[in-house]
Amino acid sequence: MPESQTIRRPPRPATPVPGAGLAACRRFRRAHALVLVLAAGPLVAQELIDVPSGQSVTLFDAITGEPGPEGLTVRFRFLAPQIARAGGTMPYELAAGDIEYLCDNYALPRLSNIGPEVSQIVITLMDRPVPFGQPDPEATQFFEAFRPEDGRCLWEGF
Repeated sequence: MPESQTIRRPPRPATPVPGAGLAACRRFRRAHALVLVLAAGPLVAQELIDVPSGQSVTLFDAITGEPGPEGLTVRFRFLAPQIARAGGTMPYELAAGDIEYLCDNYALPRLSNIGPEVSQIVITLMDRPVPFGQPDPEATQFFEAFRPEDGRCLWEGF
């Protein structure tokens, strides 16, 4: 975001309105979710990212949403065709290092310092595009959760 742009929050109502706090909280989260994604710059779905295992992955999407059990959760989902069950060459044991690498070296630098603090980062590798939240029994997906702390991703098992 250029330095000349400023983010302005809507003024708060002088008198509380019953139920307005929840709506304002939702608007605030949506606004900051947008800022979080925009801070990363344009997301290029075809950008190849080299990871320690040697496979190349591409960013599929970045999702911010409702706070998770530990606070605000951000998800980075990557296409990694080599993890496929049928014909894939990348077992979880090798891909696990890639997931941690992507958290430390891809996700963390793209988090915004504006707005609510991110409490959890979820990194997903999937062998094919899968809409978030929709089941696909044919898809292979590996995912792990991390807590950002002191500039590193600390693994948090589900």
